[in-house]
Amino acid sequence: MRQLRIIIAGGGTGGHIFPAIAIARALLRLRPDTQILFVGAVGKMEMEKVPQAGFEIVGLDIVGFNRSNLLANLSLPGKLLKSRNAARKIIDRFKPDVIVGVGGYASYPMLSAGQAARIPTLIQEQNSYAGKSNKMLANRAKAICVAYDNMSRFFPASAILFTGNPVRELITGMNGNSNDCKLKFGLQPGKKTILVVGGSQGAKSINEAVSACLEKWVADGLQIIWQTGKAYFETAAGSAVKYQNSVFVKDFITGMDDAYTAADIVVSRAGALAIAELCIAARPVIFVPYPFAAENHQWSNAQALVDKGAALIINDNEINDKLYNTVSALANNAQQMTAMSQELGKMAIRDADERIANKIFEIAGK
Repeated sequence: MRQLRIIIAGGGTGGHIFPAIAIARALLRLRPDTQILFVGAVGKMEMEKVPQAGFEIVGLDIVGFNRSNLLANLSLPGKLLKSRNAARKIIDRFKPDVIVGVGGYASYPMLSAGQAARIPTLIQEQNSYAGKSNKMLANRAKAICVAYDNMSRFFPASAILFTGNPVRELITGMNGNSNDCKLKFGLQPGKKTILVVGGSQGAKSINEAVSACLEKWVADGLQIIWQTGKAYFETAAGSAVKYQNSVFVKDFITGMDDAYTAADIVVSRAGALAIAELCIAARPVIFVPYPFAAENHQWSNAQALVDKGAALIINDNEINDKLYNTVSALANNAQQMTAMSQELGKMAIRDADERIANKIFEIAGK
């Protein structure tokens, strides 16, 4: 059996990077001699996180479309052309059998160059509302791996494969004890605990609303594990200092398996990775979708779970008014919490990484 060479392109956020790393590790589990090269965007977090995971990465000088400052997009055509040329050189040098796109800035120029060179491509679309780049690339892709139903409204039905979203191994292997994990965060066993995660880079609106709720939540007997992101960490730590035995604050939590296990309720953005992890963790969740996500896809992601009774949702612009009451009402409704956990568990997919890896091998074999 010949050695395969695979490029995995994309990144920008943890929601793209961690599934990409999960796919890479599945490829190596199934065929340890596989050669893998990541391609990311210069200056983005994949350039740090991928090498930390033990993989080689090269960067393209590419940025995404700026919706808030249209003048900033004047340089975009030039950067796209430059990155496309760089992608061709990477292909010539690495000679991949398959190119996998996981979304993010580097995904489009890499897959576009690969398709022009007649190299098989696979798209991993994490969201319930497909991104523009993936829709543009779909007709020439050999396979499109999805995590939601009804994706044929975006992609050719013949290319769609339902795989679910890949999740980090530490999440799929969760088996800790809730009270033991509460102790790891310096919290008290037996007390209801709220986990707040605004994504890998934090969420300003969620952080500000949590700051306003801390005193009342602690008075109600709740505990909080709070991932703030770097920008808000010092402010949050200042807010929490007088609640040392009830509030744990960190800019980025690496042991998310322990955090999910300790949690009784989660407040979260509605990125695809977060949802995939929450289905496995099966913790009742209140989603606050990021309102500026492309095509408002986080709202679509969250609504798919709300429709099944697996989650609640708060508009970002209503979080200051609704967060305290929504969390309190859920914390006091054991029946609803149990029902939400059960519905989330039904949607959990633990082997998405291997489903995608096997499809990559199949494409390479052809």
